[in-house]
Amino acid sequence: MEIDAGTPKPGRLFVIAAPSGAGKTTLVRRLMEADESVKFSISYTTRPRRDTETNGKDYFFVDKSTFRAMIEAGDFLEHAEVFDHYYGTSKSQVEGMLNTGDNVILEIDWQGAQQVREHMPYCRSIFILPPSVSELKARLTGRGTDSDAVIERRYRDAVSDMSHWQEFNYVVINDDLDTATAELRAIVSGAENRTANSTDDASVRARVSAILG
Repeated sequence: MEIDAGTPKPGRLFVIAAPSGAGKTTLVRRLMEADESVKFSISYTTRPRRDTETNGKDYFFVDKSTFRAMIEAGDFLEHAEVFDHYYGTSKSQVEGMLNTGDNVILEIDWQGAQQVREHMPYCRSIFILPPSVSELKARLTGRGTDSDAVIERRYRDAVSDMSHWQEFNYVVINDDLDTATAELRAIVSGAENRTANSTDDASVRARVSAILG
């Protein structure tokens, strides 16, 4: 059966994107712990599974030939290549959750967000930002898992990604984790009436301009 992706569903779809180092994954995890009505769409990826990860829980891990076949079959709502690995969101998985009334979170990059908006224009999009570019660099360095060359590459890409914040409906600045979590939860629970954090708000735009310099 063909999926009518452009028609609004009983559940609400939220697209959350951020530059590397902004704390998106931590914020999404805290949101889901605080709100049981929010469900997470599990992405497909070709990157190697880490020891702490479980297939079907953290990601669906597949090889590149399988992923490419899924692209050809039109199975993805969005997909992208990030740091030499593919990532994608299953169209049928998202549609199934929305049709049962779940509020669904997609944790993807800004390019994926563009693809989702093309197919599902009723979605609400949220961009997570660090409090400053210097703090972003400190967070990337502080991970202690990457070489200097990889850190520099991630930093350059992250700064470039930050320039796309105006493409989103809302911005959350992750300066204080508790405050950022509360703002994210407020957006998800009352998106229709939420004006704080809106990218159309003058005070929000001023804060972001100060971060980007």
